[in-house]
Amino acid sequence: MYNYPLSMSFKILALNPQVKITDASGQTVLYVKEKALSLKMNTRIFADEAQTQQLYQITADKMMGFTIPFSITSPDGALLAKVVRQGAKSLWKLHFPIQDTAGAEIGLIHEENPWIKVLDALVSDIPFVGMWINPAYLIDLRGKPALYLKKQPSMLEGKFILEKRGDFTDADEKMLIPGVIMMLMMERMRG
Repeated sequence: MYNYPLSMSFKILALNPQVKITDASGQTVLYVKEKALSLKMNTRIFADEAQTQQLYQITADKMMGFTIPFSITSPDGALLAKVVRQGAKSLWKLHFPIQDTAGAEIGLIHEENPWIKVLDALVSDIPFVGMWINPAYLIDLRGKPALYLKKQPSMLEGKFILEKRGDFTDADEKMLIPGVIMMLMMERMRG
């Protein structure tokens, strides 16, 4: 189990999207690197910045579509969970169901307030203005709050704080954290 809250920082000017995740003590606990110039999302999550120990891989199950399932697997290819980007539901309010290996929906990533996302999209590129509009996301597990993700004011990189809001197991965490990372990578690509 990680030492919450987790801080996530995106390198803005990078050919390969990268995310460094540190725990409450400032120690790097995860490092995310997306494959450059790939037609399908192919993201690897490592335990360290040197990328010596891969923990997870996130891949899109299909290249295009309005509703796209993403598989979260262990390094040996064993399925841990699926996160589905709901196309129509996500147009207004972000909606990413989390499914277990049997396909049952066990969790949901959704926006706290969709109006903040609209405002963020409109003013995010205006210097000193956009940095104060910060969307937040709720991550529910089995109908109860589990995590809370909030964008932080920042000028030169994307920053988010992930707080623990409920109880969950290590196995649940192995589905939730990669799911949150996948959602952030997708939303970052959308702007």
